[in-house]
This record gives sequence, structure tokens and C-alpha cells, in this order.
Amino acid sequence: MIKSILPFWLLLIASFCYTQEKLIIPGMKVERSCTIKRGFYKLDAPADTAKTVILIEGNNIIIDFNNSELTGSNNRKTPDEFFGVAILVRNSRNVTIKNLKAKGYKIALLARNVEALTLENCDFSYNYRQHLNSTQEKEDISDWMSYHHNEKDQWLRYGAAMYLRNCGNAVIKNCRVTGGQNALMMMECDSGKIFNNDFSFNSGIGIGMYRCNANEVTYNKINFNVRGYSHGVYNRGQDSAGILVYEQSNHNVFYKNSVTHGGDGFFLWAGQTTMDTGEGGCNDNVLIDNDFSYAPTNGIEVTFSRNRISGNRIFECDHGIWGGYSYSSKISDNQFRNNRIAIAIEHGQHNEISYNLFSRDKEAIKLWARKSQPADWGYAKLRDTRSADYVIAMNSFNSNPIVLNMTRTDSLRIFGNTYSDFESMLKVDSTVTNIDTSDGTLPDTTIVYPVVKNPISPFAGNGKLAGRKNILVTEWGPYDFRHPIIWNTNPVDSSAIMKFDLIGPRGKWKVKSIKGVENLSAFSGIFPATITAQKIIGERTDISIELEYVGNIITTPFGEKIKAGKPYVFSFRKFFQPIDWEVNWFAFDSLSNPVLHPEYLHQLDKKPPISHEIVKRLDYAWWGGIVSNGVKYQQFFTIAEGRANFPKGAYELSITWDDAVRVYVDDKMVIDEWLPSKYLFDESPNKKIRVDLNGNHRFRVEHVELGGFATLGLKLKPV
Repeated sequence: MIKSILPFWLLLIASFCYTQEKLIIPGMKVERSCTIKRGFYKLDAPADTAKTVILIEGNNIIIDFNNSELTGSNNRKTPDEFFGVAILVRNSRNVTIKNLKAKGYKIALLARNVEALTLENCDFSYNYRQHLNSTQEKEDISDWMSYHHNEKDQWLRYGAAMYLRNCGNAVIKNCRVTGGQNALMMMECDSGKIFNNDFSFNSGIGIGMYRCNANEVTYNKINFNVRGYSHGVYNRGQDSAGILVYEQSNHNVFYKNSVTHGGDGFFLWAGQTTMDTGEGGCNDNVLIDNDFSYAPTNGIEVTFSRNRISGNRIFECDHGIWGGYSYSSKISDNQFRNNRIAIAIEHGQHNEISYNLFSRDKEAIKLWARKSQPADWGYAKLRDTRSADYVIAMNSFNSNPIVLNMTRTDSLRIFGNTYSDFESMLKVDSTVTNIDTSDGTLPDTTIVYPVVKNPISPFAGNGKLAGRKNILVTEWGPYDFRHPIIWNTNPVDSSAIMKFDLIGPRGKWKVKSIKGVENLSAFSGIFPATITAQKIIGERTDISIELEYVGNIITTPFGEKIKAGKPYVFSFRKFFQPIDWEVNWFAFDSLSNPVLHPEYLHQLDKKPPISHEIVKRLDYAWWGGIVSNGVKYQQFFTIAEGRANFPKGAYELSITWDDAVRVYVDDKMVIDEWLPSKYLFDESPNKKIRVDLNGNHRFRVEHVELGGFATLGLKLKPV
């Protein structure tokens, strides 16, 4: 009798232990299923990303976090300071994590070598993101990102809400990421299902893939993953994207996703392996029934690869589709509207463009080849890179000033299209050969659509934010319309009148204080509103408008909830201190490289500069060298010396450069970045320091460019 009862009680005790709610303890390890005691846990992670707040390791585990919230980096004020990993899952199988919130970390969830990982109903918003240096007036080159190589987890330097490596058959559903930089980054992850998520309003990437195959990405809202845009001023994107697909990622399906207002909507690149060997690519990916509208650059970019693009909506992008070196690809049944160029393909081969609807694009289809290929591309040496063998059939072209624009392209079959309201239907020259306009037929190809249980439409509500004009990139990323903002709508207007939109949730606003402007058109009102102000012209630009909002509940840019009716202060600030710069450039060779041979600096006064300028600001970018008197110098040295009179105060000095720089204030070196080798990635660095200024000061900048892209920019603003 005792023998039969004892196992029952043991099972009951074990069951009680497993179901008992657990408190989160820093450094805890979870190896069995459990429920976390609901609460708010302020837990800093170790700075070493190899360590974590919670380690999960084991098989057949379900961890229900019970809507608990983990907050890291509790003594840090801004997202670019966030550090550490909240959750690490490794070397496991069949692990489910659900109902978790984690914010304030460099990486909220990191998973390595996990088969069948499920993330469900998790919110990883407001984790790490860079402090952007670009302004409405001018972009800063240091904001460009680089995603070219990730074999050594280089992507981690940008942080991520979720970072998965070697996680086959993952399921990520009903999760949310906003107010970060990168939402979901995947490396060597195959056969996953990602659906019903909202990864919107982040400053980098919504979903990124590197060597990932056969994944299904469906019914996700991936809007406003963007940087590098100022409406009517510049539209660079800076390699942000809604969806990023890189380096030998094949057979993935992207179906019914809303991917609007991304730097690129969809950005696919074959990868360095293909560029070096000519082999492989990101092939046989299928993009079906998505919305890739309102991208500052390309709605869809697919390069050096073979893919299928069908049934998508692509409105108001610079390029609807940029398909450089695409081959054997099918572009069909898509809707293009108000793009600068709807489809642009250089050096493409064996592509079919059919059954698409084009409306009011400045150019509908542009095909071309360059006279020569870059000498350092293995791809161009090993592959046929002619522009050739196109089928353009059964498309409808409406109000496109230029319909077909082609150069250096051979063998085109063009039939069954309809045209209306155009200026030039076929723009070609003698380099275009073998155009066949006889009727023909197209092969019928079947699309297999993914099946998702209980899908949530990602397109609901998109209409109210239609258009690129709604991309408002702040110093912390895209504005998300959940808090009040004052936005200068004519940032590069040289007139004295400044125009502002007041945007945000319903409520009232009033001006608390102003500086540097006068004659405001209104001092109070309700949202939305438009006001004007007149600049006070002086020695420097120092403008501040501080306002107070009272209204509905709001969420601040850092994720803080402000109760309805509680006053919230927001502001506009613009500062520019002109500095009287005298800038000289000198050429050098490998024997007189000032990085390797500092003694060369003392010989500069013995030779004349190759170029000279007097300017009020340092803000330069050079592609492939500096040109002087018709001669291009790949390597050059810059010396800039300036003077200015500053009001007493603390200032942030920010310098962007490539390849080496030194900065002096009143003959004291304050920045020494003279070793280009310490920067391992193909990005232009930026460094900020605090300086105390009062009255007249002297500045000196020494800059070296060793070849390739170069930039030099210096800014000062009050702390």
C-alpha cells in the first residue's frame, strides 16, 4: 500500500514545484517549464554580452513570463547607452517563451543553437538604438549602417530586440517591437514562421536575414523602419529597411506584409560570396501581396539574384523596384504609382515583366547596361552581365511620361501592353537591338500561398499615414505619432519665416517660452496646428521654442506613459555657430603618409596646397578622392583652422570623419583618432565630447584620407 501511494505524492510535489510562480533573480538559469511571478523587474544585465540576466537551456520547456516587465540599463538616460542581454537561450530544443516585456537592453533576447524556438506575445520595444547625427537640413554620413558581413556576429554592434543564430523551425508570432533600432535579426535560421507581429517605428531594420532559407514571413506590420530622410531635402535611407535579406538566403516567402515607409521596403543583396565567385545568390525568394510603398529609396531592391515578385503594391518610392543584375526573375501583377522610376534594372537578363499596372510614375521601366564593369568585381569577370532577353507583356501603362527607356540592351519581346497619356512610349538609341513586338504567350506559373491560422490583417489603418511626407526622422529615429511634436516644415528655406506643424494626439498646446524668434502666429491652440515664426537675425542661430501639451494619454519617445491631462513639455531647438574656417588640402603618397609618418605634418608649410577654401562650417563628403584643377587625388590631408566667439556654456563637439582625424581647441588636442585600423567596419565614425567655451576660441582640425570614400564634418551645439 505504501509503495503504491509514494509515487503519487512525489508526482504531486513535482507538479506543484513546476507550477509555482518564480521570481526573477539576476543570473538565474531556467532548465524546466515554469511561470514567472508577475512584476516589474529592474535588472541591469552584465556589460559582457556573453552573460545575461536569465539563461534558458534545456528541452521541451515552456516559460510563461506572465506579462512581467524587465528593465535594464537603469542608470542610463538614452538608448544609445543601453547594454547587455536580457534573455539568452542556447543549445536547446522546443523552447517556448511567452508574455514577456523587456526594454533597456542592447539585446532583449539572444538565441543560439535552438531548434523549434517559439516567441509568442512578447514586447521587446525600447531597447538599444543609435543617436542619429543627421538633421533636417543635412544628413550626417556617420548614420549609414553596414550589414555586409555577419559570420562573426557583426550585426550585434547595432543591437536587436531579438537576435537568432542557428535557430531552425522558429515560430515568432504576436510580438511587438517599436522604439528600437533592429527588431528581429536572423542568422542561419531555416524553416521558420514569422507572423502576426508588429515591428514598426524603428530606426534600422524590421526583419533581417543572413544565410536564412525557407522561412515564411506573413501578415506582419513592418512600417516606418527608416532613417536618413528629410522630406524634400534628402532621401538616402542610410541602409535602413523594413526587410533585409542578405548573403545566400533562398526560398523564403514574404506574403501579405505591410512594409511601408522603410528606408528600403525590401532590401535583398546576394552577398559577398556571390560578388567574389559569381556563384549562388539570394535566389527563389517569393514576394506576394505585400505593400512596399513610401520608401525614400527603393520599394523593393533585389540584386544579383533570381526571385519572384507578384501582386505587391509599390507607391511613391524613388524606385519602385531596383533590380540590378537580376536574372530569370518574374515581376508580375504588381501595382506601381507615383514612383520616380517604377522598375529600374541594370545588367539584367532573362527577366519577365508582365501584367503590372503602372500609373503616374515618371518613368515606368528603365533597362540599361554600363560600358564597363568594376575591375574588382569577381562577379563581372565570371558571369555574363549583358542587359538582354526581356519579356515585357500585358502591362497597363497610364500617365507615365516615359514608358520604356532602354540603352545597351539586346533581345526584347514587347507585346500585349496598353498605353495611355504618355510623352515617350519607347525611348531607345542605336545600342538597343532586336526588339520583337509580335504577339506571343506567357507561361502559366503557379504560386503556392502560405497558410496561416487566424491571420491578423497588417494593412488596417495604413491610409491615415500614406505618403512619404509622414516620415519625420528625429534624432532618435522615426516619429511614431504617439506624442506631441513641433516640426519645422521649411528647414532649408533661407527666408526669415519659419513654418511649423504641431502634430500629436488630440489635446491642447501653449507656448511656454521662445528664444531667437519673434512674431509667432499663435501662442496656444489644439492639435493639429500650423504656426509660423520670424527668425531674429544675429551673429549665430540660436532658436528655442518650448511648448506644453495637455490632452490624451501619450507615450514619449523613450516609451514612458504620460497620463491623460498631465502636462508634457516638448520643444524645438536649432543652433548654429558660424566659425571662420580656413581650409587647405595637401596631396601625399605612401612615402609621406601622415598617419605612418607624423613628421610629414611639419613639412606642409614648404609646399603649396592643392586646394584652399574659406567657409563658415566644416561639412564635406568626397567619393573617390578630391578634385583640384581637373586632377583627382585619392589620398589627401586636410588642415582646417578656425575662430569663433561663443556664449559661455557647455557644448557638445561632434566630429564625423574617414579615415583619421585630430581636433584641437585653443591648441589643446581634444580628439585623437589617428589610427584608422581601430575601426573595423566600412562606416564613417562619429565621436562626441563635451567642451566648455566662453568667448573667443581657436579650432584646428587635421584630417587624413587614405583612399576611397571620405568625409569630414564638425558640429557644435549647447549641451
